[in-house]
Amino acid sequence: MKDDLPKGLAAGDAAAYQQTYDLYGPALFGAALRILASAPDAEDALQDVFVSLVRNRDRLAQVGNMKAYLFASLRHAAGRILRRRQHTAATELEAAISTAALSSDDRCQSDRLWALAAGLPAVQLEVLALRIQGELTFKEIADICGISLNTAASRYRYALEKLKLMVERKT
Repeated sequence: MKDDLPKGLAAGDAAAYQQTYDLYGPALFGAALRILASAPDAEDALQDVFVSLVRNRDRLAQVGNMKAYLFASLRHAAGRILRRRQHTAATELEAAISTAALSSDDRCQSDRLWALAAGLPAVQLEVLALRIQGELTFKEIADICGISLNTAASRYRYALEKLKLMVERKT
């Protein structure tokens, strides 16, 4: 029964998709909920897994362990959601810092954010200041600091993440 699922999925058999969902859906959703800590995001991840099954059905006939395949697919879907979440949070924090830095009405807010930022590791604070105050690209920051492009971007991301935690602790 379970052994026939890959072939049925590969053939586009609706009953095989239903059976796969019935067998693995609750466990997949539970794992996604634990990973993402959000029911809507867990639902999105589960949907991504089943959309992926339809899109990649030509490869499914060779799947030996459907359960492992589905959980690997879930891991990738959850990772995409987490990366999107991190990107959104970083973008929102960057916008808040930039707005505070540019608006004369929010000078106090800007000063408080930069005072908190002073508690960051020096290499992260440097990249944060160059990116926000200097409006430099990561390539320019990498060249100035003598680091790789990836290092510049990761230091910036880590700085934003730590600054966000600092702000949350203060409120």
